[in-house]
Amino acid sequence: QVQLVESGGESVQAGGSLRLSCAISDSTGVTVSWAWFRQAPGKQREGVAAIYGGSTYYAASVKGRFTLSQDSAKHTVNLQMNSLKPEDTATYYCAADSRPPLVERGVLRDALLSWGQGTQVTVSS
Repeated sequence: QVQLVESGGESVQAGGSLRLSCAISDSTGVTVSWAWFRQAPGKQREGVAAIYGGSTYYAASVKGRFTLSQDSAKHTVNLQMNSLKPEDTATYYCAADSRPPLVERGVLRDALLSWGQGTQVTVSS
């Protein structure tokens, strides 16, 4: 069984920062990669960042502003978000998979094994 729980979403002003956390429990031992996605109302789900081993992926829209990291001691994956913009407003989801991240033409695929319930991030201008 793989379980993921997100936390840290809040309402902030443009230019502010937030840190999202994903608590991971994996009794199967098959999880090897983790990712963050986001979805705004009426829009498609968008890959934000992914990590596998020591390698990371970032969407062009967040590169340089967001940082993804793992804390093995706490069994968590964190997403540090700086210089937030109104277009970052969305529900953010943590996901995990038994395979390396799948990226095609710079876009992260969303066919992952396990998903959390999401945490809301709202950025006001």
